[in-house]
Amino acid sequence: MAVDRLVDEYKITHPKSQELHDRAARIFAADGATARIRILNPYRPYITHAKGSKKWDIDGNEYIDYVMGHGAMLLGHSHPAIVKALQEQAAKGTHYGDNHELEVAWAELIQSMVPSAERVEFFACGQEANLFAIKLARIFTQRSKILRFVENFHGWADELVPTPISPSVVADAVKIIPYDLDRVEEELATKEYAILMTEGGGAHMSGQIPLDFEFVRTLPGLAHKYGTVWFLDEVVTGFRDAPGGFQSIVGVKSDLTSLGKIVAGGIGAGALVGRADIMGLLSPETPANRRMIHTGTWNANPLASATGIAALKLCQDGKPQRKANEMAASLRKEGNQLFKEKGVDGWLYGRSITHVYLGPFDCQPTDDTVPPTKDISKITGMGGAKTRLSHHLLHRGISTMAARHLILSCMHTIKDVNKTVDALADSLDAMIEEGSIKSRS
Repeated sequence: MAVDRLVDEYKITHPKSQELHDRAARIFAADGATARIRILNPYRPYITHAKGSKKWDIDGNEYIDYVMGHGAMLLGHSHPAIVKALQEQAAKGTHYGDNHELEVAWAELIQSMVPSAERVEFFACGQEANLFAIKLARIFTQRSKILRFVENFHGWADELVPTPISPSVVADAVKIIPYDLDRVEEELATKEYAILMTEGGGAHMSGQIPLDFEFVRTLPGLAHKYGTVWFLDEVVTGFRDAPGGFQSIVGVKSDLTSLGKIVAGGIGAGALVGRADIMGLLSPETPANRRMIHTGTWNANPLASATGIAALKLCQDGKPQRKANEMAASLRKEGNQLFKEKGVDGWLYGRSITHVYLGPFDCQPTDDTVPPTKDISKITGMGGAKTRLSHHLLHRGISTMAARHLILSCMHTIKDVNKTVDALADSLDAMIEEGSIKSRS
């Protein structure tokens, strides 16, 4: 059977990874994985090191990496400036438990790059920043409800998950609505919402379900009209496609913005930035009944601060972003031509994070920046085919996020793109032969 043959061949070329997976499966409950996206039958490779656009596993296999630290590695793996900053700071101290100059310099860099960053606060990760934004908005507005958009992902905590009906989730204050301005205003007009949450670029890693720019430009005015805080989640999009993030591309200023991933150059960290009056609730001079308390062992720790400074200095002029987008555009152009030639219903779209659409078209696609359908169920569908595609690509030395997204860095090259397109061609041929995907040819 074709499916078994692929798995068997993969096991033959990844024996040491299987040994580690067998050990991991006895420890980690999610089939040996430490994150849902890393679950794959029979197992994903176990990586030993990475450099630039490549990574290598314990069996010596090389991969062109399109996972890129779940989007954190805009500068590629082991960038010399990041490595140097990390090594030098580790020698000086990893945690002072006190204020230090690096945190100030890091925050000043963020403030100079992000249009809405009147004040800055640091966290251990982006999800913490998202949770903190909710608390701040509730205190500031004296309201409790949260308005969110369908499929927008802000974390795994109760009030952040894409759907409140997930098992055990208690999120009675959350209302999730489609991308519909009339519906947005209808809900906001109740004046019950503390915060309107929006994922930068659109749902799922910067826009698998994309946001129309004019739609985004209308949101802050609507939120302010009804006294609601407009929050933009730029954990993924912050600094990725432009120095000022998604909001600078669209031309808006959010009341509160969360940052993560790239903000610390690949080290775990998060930040919340925003209006001085809202962030001012942290001031010790604020009355106790309105004051927000923020503690956290790893807030602005010296290691993250040092790598954050190094990364943002490199991102200031926009060169890494332009290079990543240039390579992504080449990948989309060549990949979409390949889908046409193979007669496979598929499409690549996005920016430096390129999304994969598999499925029938409602119309003939003419623009490589949006999917060829507005149907969310179609955009997020074909999960089995995407998983299968990811397995074929992985077997051919291309590592992806389950073939749902291909995340580019400034270290990817035309040679990488060409090799990826060749692997995609071979993968589609194999899937057509085995019957896991159809061809119109």
